[in-house]
Amino acid sequence: MRNFGFGCMRLPMNGNEVDYREFSQMVDTFLEEGFHYFDTAHGYLDGKSETALRECLTKRYPRESYLLTNKLTTNFFNKEEEIRPFFESQLEACGVDYFDYYLMHAQNAEVYKKYKSCRAYEIAQELKAEGKVRHVGISFHDKADVLDMILTEHPEIEVVQIQFNYVDYEDAGIQSRLCYEVCRKHHKPVIVMEPVKGGSLVNLPEEAKKELDALEGGSYASYAIRFAAGFDGIMMVLSGMSNMEQLQDNISYMKEFRPLSEKELEAVNKVRAIFRAQNLIPCTACRYCTDGCPKHIPIPDLFACMNAKKNFKDWNADFYYMVHTQNAGKASDCVECKACEEICPQHLEVCRLMKEVAAEFEKKEA
Repeated sequence: MRNFGFGCMRLPMNGNEVDYREFSQMVDTFLEEGFHYFDTAHGYLDGKSETALRECLTKRYPRESYLLTNKLTTNFFNKEEEIRPFFESQLEACGVDYFDYYLMHAQNAEVYKKYKSCRAYEIAQELKAEGKVRHVGISFHDKADVLDMILTEHPEIEVVQIQFNYVDYEDAGIQSRLCYEVCRKHHKPVIVMEPVKGGSLVNLPEEAKKELDALEGGSYASYAIRFAAGFDGIMMVLSGMSNMEQLQDNISYMKEFRPLSEKELEAVNKVRAIFRAQNLIPCTACRYCTDGCPKHIPIPDLFACMNAKKNFKDWNADFYYMVHTQNAGKASDCVECKACEEICPQHLEVCRLMKEVAAEFEKKEA
């Protein structure tokens, strides 16, 4: 059995609320099939991910039957004395006395400076000594040399969570391969996030679908997740699952895991080349950018409209742009404060892209 984790950033929803009934059924199936790792953060679903785990997992199962990871996120503290109260509120929200893993969230060069000045790494070790955290790690979104610096300065870090998928493997911005190699150099187990790149490796261009369909095998997600899971040193591969069908599909190939064959790897490499040729915006819809936007622009939704327009060239993208901006900011409302760019895990030039989106969808009628 391969180590496969339930990423709780994308859950089954009923309107704006988590569908507890379906999520409970998914939790039951996940545990019954022998998997036990759950990953959350306070910012996921505006705090609803943590409370959903309390209602659907931690209230219903013995504490020793699962592993639960949570994170210290930069948006929720500004000084050292705010870290412990925030941490305690996370324990309460999740309904547990300790976290198995506690990660310094979304570390990059700038965020790391804040964590250093607030003694976040030291406080995490104190929490571990007190038994409130079993293992301390980081999740990371930056270049490999920054990761190397952090792991050199903090050899006590036990695990590293990185974005790792076949499209980003050689990407100059994400540097999946190089970050993975830094983890191996420092002998740190790797947790994989975004193995299907926010659904992009499921919602494939038609040309890419043909390459994988020719294999006459698994789902599009299966090739992405098996690619990530096939590397040495991978402790866990996370998948954000929003319905039972996705869960059962993932279990079908992760319970009796086998790495990609040479033929499958060849097809995956062809899909990577197709994605590069598409020139799409590589947004994973993590929504970190939306919290701090002063104009309340639904940035990931507008990027999705732009990508759909490039892919399918039909009126639906224009319609959905109107839907997304009806009660929120439009792309042209961007004031270029760059708060979104500072927190974007994909290092996207959001302000520049907003201008392109506005030019495409807000054309003035003659």
